[in-house]
Amino acid sequence: MTNPYPEIIIILLFLLVSTQSTRHKSPQTISVTDFGATGDGIRYDTTAIQSAIDACSGIERCRVVFPPGTYLTATVRLKSGVVLEVGVGATILGGMRMEDYPREQSEWYVVLAENATDVGITGGGAIDGQSWGFVERFDEKKNVMVSWNRTGACSGDECRPRLVGFIGCKNVVVSNVFLTKPAYWCLHIVRCENISIHDVQIYGDFNTPNNDGIDIEDSNNTIITRCHIDTGDDAICPKTYTGPLYNLTATDCWIRTKSSAIKLGSASWFDFKGLVFDNITIVDSHRGLGLQIRDGGNVSDVTFSNININTRYYDPSWWGRAEPIYVTTCPRDSSSKEGSISNINFVNITVISENGIFLSGSEGGELSNLRFINMNVTYKRWTKYDGGLVDYRPGCQGLVHHSSAGLFMEHINGLEVENVNMRWSGARSRRWNIPLDFRSATVNNISMLNFHTSLLKQ
Repeated sequence: MTNPYPEIIIILLFLLVSTQSTRHKSPQTISVTDFGATGDGIRYDTTAIQSAIDACSGIERCRVVFPPGTYLTATVRLKSGVVLEVGVGATILGGMRMEDYPREQSEWYVVLAENATDVGITGGGAIDGQSWGFVERFDEKKNVMVSWNRTGACSGDECRPRLVGFIGCKNVVVSNVFLTKPAYWCLHIVRCENISIHDVQIYGDFNTPNNDGIDIEDSNNTIITRCHIDTGDDAICPKTYTGPLYNLTATDCWIRTKSSAIKLGSASWFDFKGLVFDNITIVDSHRGLGLQIRDGGNVSDVTFSNININTRYYDPSWWGRAEPIYVTTCPRDSSSKEGSISNINFVNITVISENGIFLSGSEGGELSNLRFINMNVTYKRWTKYDGGLVDYRPGCQGLVHHSSAGLFMEHINGLEVENVNMRWSGARSRRWNIPLDFRSATVNNISMLNFHTSLLKQ
């Protein structure tokens, strides 16, 4: 039988071939040097970089290329369809003057994308925030930082520019790039959908406060993998200010921090749900896995698996007291609501730590259905900082004197412990070899199977 519509079939085949051809077509490239960028690290290349981005935004699948060099710049704005390709040997260098940044503090970034689609950064090069230029006084305990609040532009002591921000964007990819020395937060994802962050190295000065590695805020469908984060403040930090956060997966990462390696909160006005953290190594950190719920949001359905944790004491001016696992709900202040934490799994976790696991709900915000399965926990002391402090910060009770325990519990309804070994090493640890510390009036429905405690044989 002959086909009555041969022309239609031919047209459809043509469209299919054209679509496939476009899909696999290599992106066009535009070099910032074609627009006058010098890359000498002395003269500002802001106009040239922004001109290249603007020209690229009118082309489907376009990359702005940075050849080797150092490109000093004020804030530049990414646009839809544009990827910055910062090549090996190239550095985007953030300016240190207040006039290098927009009037609104919420837009203080070296690189900023707002309400853009299909955007990203890649290439093997670096973006440098020159944080050392914002240090007012260097201090091994904690640096004292410059704050632009003295100009009246903002309030508080954290008035410094962030490094890279994506706000209200869709389809964001940050890969194969070195983000270094942020003056404030490093990579900030705000109200975005479909984010991929992979093969990224982040370095923040270890003594600098508030230089978080990756802050994921009110964003959904995020994947973080094969990242190396070495910084002073929180390394991977989901937050909820204006909406919930769902479906975040972080895998195959290495982390060192003077604060929390992974922290949910403390900004927590809305819910967190469906988070997975797997195959992560945490070394020399002040706190390992932290849930710090202070503002009435709820956390549920979170899994931490196949994680090695090494935590130690640092100066108490940093939040944390060497807790490998820290799960807390309490109101930030008298006007705050209490959130809840439920259905949290800790599976295949190995710990070496100077302090114990801290599980603290609140009267109106119980912890429920927590599971600790297949864990090996070793407690020993190797720094000279004093123990015997419980850290509820921010807000709540602050720092409280309390004897240390292997597992501290309060306001819990539902805890399963299975195949957990808890060991103490050294004479100093024997001063606090209390395996379990809880009051039965606030802790209910505990199940323990194959839970062992012992002194570690040297």
